[in-house]
Amino acid sequence: MEFRLFGEVQLRTADRPLDVGTPRQQAVLAALLVDVGRPVPIEALIDRVWDHAPPAEARNVLYSHLSRIRRLLKGIATLERRPAGYVLDVPPDSVDVHRFWRLVERSKDLPDDERATALAEALALWQGTPLAGIQGEWVDQVRDRWSRRRLDAIVQWGEVELRLARPAKVIDVFLDLAAEHPLAEQFERVLMRALHAAGRGAEALDRYSAIRQRLSDELGTDPGPELRALHSLILRGEPAPPRRTSSAPAQLPPDVYGFAGRAEYLGQLGRLEKARIVVISGTAGVGKTSLAVHWAHRARADFPDGQLYLNLRGFDPTGTPVSPAEAVRAFVDAFHVPRERVPAGFEAQVGLYRSLLADRRVLIVLDNARDADQVRPLLPGASQCLVLVTSRDQLAGLVAEGAHPLMLDLLTLAEARQLLAGRIGPARVAAEPEAVDEIIRLCARLPLALAVVAARAATHPKFSLAALADELRPGLGELSGADPATDPRAVFSWSYLQLTPEAARLFRLLGLHPGPDVTTRAAASTAGLPVAKVRPLLAELAGAHLVAEESPGRYGLHDLLRTYAAELAQDDDDRFAATQRMLAYYVHSGNLADGLLDPFRETPPELPGLPAGVVVEPMSDKAKALAWFHAEHRVMVAAITRTTGFDEEVWLLAWTLRRYFTRSGLRHEQLRSLLPALEAARRLGDPAKEAYAQCFIGCCHVLFGRSGEGAELLRTALELYREAGDRLGEGLVLQCFCWMLERENRHTEALRYAQRCLDVFRAAGHKPGEGRALNAVGFLHALLGAHVDALNYCQKAIDLQLKLGDDVGAAQTWDSLGLAYSRLGDHERAIVCHQSSVDVNRELGNRHSEAIALTSLGDAHHNAGDVSSAHVAWHRAAERFEQIGLPEAGELRARLG
Repeated sequence: MEFRLFGEVQLRTADRPLDVGTPRQQAVLAALLVDVGRPVPIEALIDRVWDHAPPAEARNVLYSHLSRIRRLLKGIATLERRPAGYVLDVPPDSVDVHRFWRLVERSKDLPDDERATALAEALALWQGTPLAGIQGEWVDQVRDRWSRRRLDAIVQWGEVELRLARPAKVIDVFLDLAAEHPLAEQFERVLMRALHAAGRGAEALDRYSAIRQRLSDELGTDPGPELRALHSLILRGEPAPPRRTSSAPAQLPPDVYGFAGRAEYLGQLGRLEKARIVVISGTAGVGKTSLAVHWAHRARADFPDGQLYLNLRGFDPTGTPVSPAEAVRAFVDAFHVPRERVPAGFEAQVGLYRSLLADRRVLIVLDNARDADQVRPLLPGASQCLVLVTSRDQLAGLVAEGAHPLMLDLLTLAEARQLLAGRIGPARVAAEPEAVDEIIRLCARLPLALAVVAARAATHPKFSLAALADELRPGLGELSGADPATDPRAVFSWSYLQLTPEAARLFRLLGLHPGPDVTTRAAASTAGLPVAKVRPLLAELAGAHLVAEESPGRYGLHDLLRTYAAELAQDDDDRFAATQRMLAYYVHSGNLADGLLDPFRETPPELPGLPAGVVVEPMSDKAKALAWFHAEHRVMVAAITRTTGFDEEVWLLAWTLRRYFTRSGLRHEQLRSLLPALEAARRLGDPAKEAYAQCFIGCCHVLFGRSGEGAELLRTALELYREAGDRLGEGLVLQCFCWMLERENRHTEALRYAQRCLDVFRAAGHKPGEGRALNAVGFLHALLGAHVDALNYCQKAIDLQLKLGDDVGAAQTWDSLGLAYSRLGDHERAIVCHQSSVDVNRELGNRHSEAIALTSLGDAHHNAGDVSSAHVAWHRAAERFEQIGLPEAGELRARLG
């Protein structure tokens, strides 16, 4: 039995075609086959066959077609009606489109010769335009999707054949393909490489000229960088390097400007042919990263399958290193693995990462590692890969396990001269050898300090080096420490003194910023200056190597420089006002972002007035608000934990972050921010603020499995809110009590708290709270078996929330409605409601609630008899729970098993 959708819709048995009926009946059959083995709701079938304008009798006509299809398949396959829709139960491999995709996907894990065979087998299934002879919007979408997949597979096949040195086969196919798609650069790229490999370089150059002209005439653009690079390579007569279909990652930072010396260490790295792991250790500022990155650029040709790089932030001033889970996922993403192919569990992701590297020669640079435990999960199993690790720690555990240690010392005198010569010119260095030696001595041969001095000298080419050394010398006695190799403050002070007064002030004030980095607007707010005035000041600091623009608009300071700037700021009369402005930027910007994400959050506290000179971050929608929190939450937590004397601002920052952390599942970060907020509230003597912190610290304890402690804190919060006469705060705690009791399956008690919560919000006239409490009452009725009452309460909740526009509340209520419908046996409505909850939560970026809704969606599919769809939903739910580190993931994994 074979179903064909590539070309005309056909059914063949024993090499004999069967009559599949009229085009309309073929459309019904195709609509079932595209989702073979999965239920297709009756409404979806109608939409697929008649688009969005079905005739009045569409349902009856559809039943007739389904009846005829059932007779056609009698003895061959089964067509069943299930609660969730119609299911055509046939092996996916019996349908050409599904067999095609399976072959393409599985081929990615095969050696090139076997992969070429699998791709050729997949492409041979193509018999022409998919669903030929059928019309409609859905048909056009399917046709377009499968046509793109075929073209992608042809490109993959062409790349594999080129790696197998068979360009003639590729040329025959891609000449026709390029003619059909005259503006598609990917086809011309493969064809040009094939022509070049076949010794027909002149034709390849002609092809480039032709597509460049077509792109200019038709689109007003030039060929992309990959095609331009290939053109240059052919012009030079060089062979095109092997290319993987999924482009090899090339994540190395730019090579180090003016790198000098280190010949001994570079030689050692070059001789470590059999080493799999090298640990480069040394003091701060000694040039560990520079050495690793520079050698990696020199050796990149030896690693044709890619170069991975990640700053693990092991000694970041914020104290928040990159977790192994974050690092592994980042590296998996670097190989462009489709999201649906990435397993949910951390161990499984490590396994995938190592499988991706198994047949590849990849260089992996792990910069600024804190300890061996942070590095171990990132080590590949493949012996042909090389890992370079840099750290201030010697990582003795890795060395004991076979890593090669490389202890990086200060520059030699000759290397220091070479560094200066590379940055300010050899003639200038040769003209004043004594001054050069004095500068090197004062810099303690530390590369970071020498780079700062060189930047100053380069920007003032008319200054003599002797004069620069004289200017530096007076600061030594006061500023240098006992060990000049680890205390380059003298050099920093000298460079700092050469700044313009405005740039010097900005540098001092950046020492008040908690880091790890600062945006232009945050810097402008800290300084109390317009953004337009701060940009050139930041450029001046970057030119003096006192800050580094790590990404557009974000600036970082080396931790030694941050410490030095903070020391300077101690005597600054403006430090209190600057800190206040800096905190106000994050408080007001965070409040704006938080309000966009949940306009119906608990009533915002009164914010302090906006100090003059603070530039609040402009945000217009939820996506920008969420992106701002993603970028700034580390800075805000650092401000909370490191700031003293600003209790109100510290509490407000924690209040602002709380909902983002809940959405993102960052419960440890939430607790870390709430604990200082609690102390700040106590110092302020504000029982309502203290109650808020107690309430959500209690919720964190509940999530950590410490319900006893959590309940005690919630009781304390309730008493404090009552003492403060805060009825809305009281309702908030009752809501949390209800949630805690429901988690413990104490549904009757939870319902009592939900009803009290509803009474409180109604009495206070707080409509968003009323809507969310109505949902809680309805949800608990459903759990207790009162399904009609559940529908009644939940329907009132959703009506109110949709009227208000409360998306956050509505996402929860859709899930409750789904449960009620499911308990009543209306599985189709249950699935629709749960899917609505999933969609809204995903749009809101609420990963925790999305995971809960996905679990419910899987339950609804399972209740409807659709085990396959249930497993898909549960798998996605487990993935979300694992991403946020909640134990529900294990329960779902057990269920899936």
